[in-house]
Amino acid sequence: MYKREISLARRVAPVAAAVLFLGACAFADEALLPSLTGEPAPSAQTQAAAPAPQAAPSGAPSLFGSSTFEAPGVTNAQPSGTHVGQKIEELRGDLARLQSRMSEHNTQLQGQRATARQSANTYHSLIGDVNSRLQLGTTPGNPELVAEWNQAQVELDKVGESISILNGLSNEAASTSALAAFLLESTRATFELRGAVEEDHRQLAILEDEVNKTVVVIERLLNELSEDVSRTQNYFTAERSNLTAMQIAIDNGEYIGGSLASRAYGIPAPPPAGGAASLVGQRQPLVVIRFADPNVQYEQALFSVVNRALERRPNAGFDLVAITPNLGTAAQISLATTKSRRNAENVLRSLTSMGLPADRITLTATSSAQAQGNEVHVYVR
Repeated sequence: MYKREISLARRVAPVAAAVLFLGACAFADEALLPSLTGEPAPSAQTQAAAPAPQAAPSGAPSLFGSSTFEAPGVTNAQPSGTHVGQKIEELRGDLARLQSRMSEHNTQLQGQRATARQSANTYHSLIGDVNSRLQLGTTPGNPELVAEWNQAQVELDKVGESISILNGLSNEAASTSALAAFLLESTRATFELRGAVEEDHRQLAILEDEVNKTVVVIERLLNELSEDVSRTQNYFTAERSNLTAMQIAIDNGEYIGGSLASRAYGIPAPPPAGGAASLVGQRQPLVVIRFADPNVQYEQALFSVVNRALERRPNAGFDLVAITPNLGTAAQISLATTKSRRNAENVLRSLTSMGLPADRITLTATSSAQAQGNEVHVYVR
């Protein structure tokens, strides 16, 4: 399972790249701050290393409500012997069956909550251990971490399964709510029947109160089911993205942080009308990745700087420009252009694997006399 899903990361990670940082690099915070704020760039001497990322908490968040939904019960009474009294007995039996059905909903809900909570706790324990080991550094593709990642995915899938189960339970509860509303109307209509004695109306008043209480409990059950489904869906989607980002971290043997998806929201600014020509040499890049050494990894540094860009501007978009040097014959330039474009596509896949939505990224290509080799520039907008 893991090997299949991580294959993309394995194709991306070994790409020949050099991400330059601080004194020896073009990938630096001085590129980040002016791009976002327009302020002067700080000198290399004032640069501070990014704070070490923290491991995910080991405790699972609260995915579900804590309420239980108990039936208010049905009061027994002696039949009056009238036609209305017989109708009251029928209504009382309908209410008992309705409350029994509601109790079944409650039992299913509490059982599903307990199962999903256990899976979520196990999941967070696993990813907490993986993140802790990644922070300290480990071997690329460590099989022990791969096994823990696979098990974490199994546990998260169990949480995901609870979404469809809760949706089905919500539909059943909605049907029960409709029956309760019908029963309430029938109870009120019975007051209008002729041939009742005072005892009948006294029992009807008690029955109406009990039906009303049942309707309220069912409505609360429906509301909490809806909230449970919404919270679980949001949690499941976010953790799916985090697991995808963790694939890259395990493959590289170092922590890169959570998914970028949780930091990106809103509508990004449109790409520049002039394309690559309006970017290269005209604006300072957020990142310059130089593809020279096949053994250099760029993803950790790329994640760090893009993450900080999104913290400052959550609706930011990113423009990737594949740059080829104007060196050699026409055939050599053509081959270099194809390779440079492929490098930029790998960078794009890295960003989407980290959770950045694809609609926030554009990809263009150009050549430059200043470039000494194939490069990919990343610009923030």
